[in-house]
Amino acid sequence: MKTLRIASYGLQGGIGDALTPEIVIDFAAAFGTVLEGGTILVGRDTRQSSSMLHAAVTSGLISTGCTVLDFGICPTPLLQFSTSRYGAAGAVSISGGHNPMGLNALQLISASGAFIEPIGGQTVLDVYHAGDFIRAGWNAMGSVQHVSDFAEPYFGALAEQLDVDAIRKANFMVAVDPVNGAGCRYIDTFAEKLGVRLLAVNNEESGYLARDPEPRPRNARPLANMMRLVPADIGFGSSSDMGRVSIVTEDGETTSEEFTLPVIVAHVLENASGVVVTNCCSSRMVDDVAAQRGSDVVRTRVGQAYVMSALADEDGVIGGEGSGGVALPAFSKAFDGFLMMGLVLESMARRGARASELTCSLPRYHIVKRKVIGEAHRCYRAIERVADDTNWIDSGTVSSLDGLRVDWDDGWIHLRASQTEQMIRVISEAESMQTAESRATNAARMLEQAL
Repeated sequence: MKTLRIASYGLQGGIGDALTPEIVIDFAAAFGTVLEGGTILVGRDTRQSSSMLHAAVTSGLISTGCTVLDFGICPTPLLQFSTSRYGAAGAVSISGGHNPMGLNALQLISASGAFIEPIGGQTVLDVYHAGDFIRAGWNAMGSVQHVSDFAEPYFGALAEQLDVDAIRKANFMVAVDPVNGAGCRYIDTFAEKLGVRLLAVNNEESGYLARDPEPRPRNARPLANMMRLVPADIGFGSSSDMGRVSIVTEDGETTSEEFTLPVIVAHVLENASGVVVTNCCSSRMVDDVAAQRGSDVVRTRVGQAYVMSALADEDGVIGGEGSGGVALPAFSKAFDGFLMMGLVLESMARRGARASELTCSLPRYHIVKRKVIGEAHRCYRAIERVADDTNWIDSGTVSSLDGLRVDWDDGWIHLRASQTEQMIRVISEAESMQTAESRATNAARMLEQAL
């Protein structure tokens, strides 16, 4: 079955049957048209299909008169960090991120370095569907300039953001699994800048992802097994674009990706105060940690663009999502895996704490995540049908900010049609595992019947 999403954030689809060069060229031309032939950064991950998409994106952009600064293989957060520093009108990141190998995507980035907001993305969509592109003449074509020195400014700024002296003194052994993705060639630089000893796995740019790139506990088991043989103070598993990270403790516990944000929020709020922003399906751990430190939490729709927009509106100090993404707006407008790893190491160093102590200090809930497969146009209607049956909601508080969320005193559940895959995501969190499981199972059954 063909899987293609053409949306305000960009393109995402299956390689070979959906995300074709023709579509990519036109979409890139639409972006170039909206940016009126400005300077645009382009970076990609290591997937075998990314070279093809890179060529198509470049062709579409230069056909509208854009100057393309080609960063080659580049983690998405580095591309976002560099956009404003190069005075670019925008950027395009080519990466499937947390999605399986058969999928790939284009993510549009604004001049500020943040993912393009829905309003701006809708303008690109309108131009794409209308086919009303700038067609530069032979003497007005854009050009391509290859850029290779973008990493040093980024890692220099990262080192200034962190307490490197404390991290160096701790002499950490750090295990990192960048899943053969765009972070591979920069892991050594990261370790050198922070003065940690590195134990890298899946660190070759082979074009083949050695595991499912979504940083979840089951996908971190190989890293945890290696850490039992070669001890390390902490392990990190990332998505292929370095936008999401999960933690493996020194004793081999593969923690949920939901732990990454509250661990870092707890650390950042030790020395800063302000609003914390997260989406409507991240763990209550974030609320509890923020409340303990006198900070408010603002919740948004799911998506990095929504979180970053709310951070700007609220003058927030930190934001992120339960999927393992965290942004520090004082540093950049990106969910940044290198920054996340650095902040966790900084917390360990300053507190003299082990990784397990950081995670065990968090309030504990039980969270269950399910996927209900269904065609996109049916998913939304299925959620509406489930929402209409109020018997199961009982005394819960209902929110329709993004899909359907129901809150009870002891937990919550969220049903949402995925924007990147043909499915409904079901997330249930409660004080007891039995309650979380029961609610998730019941919701999944009702959705399957409604589909």
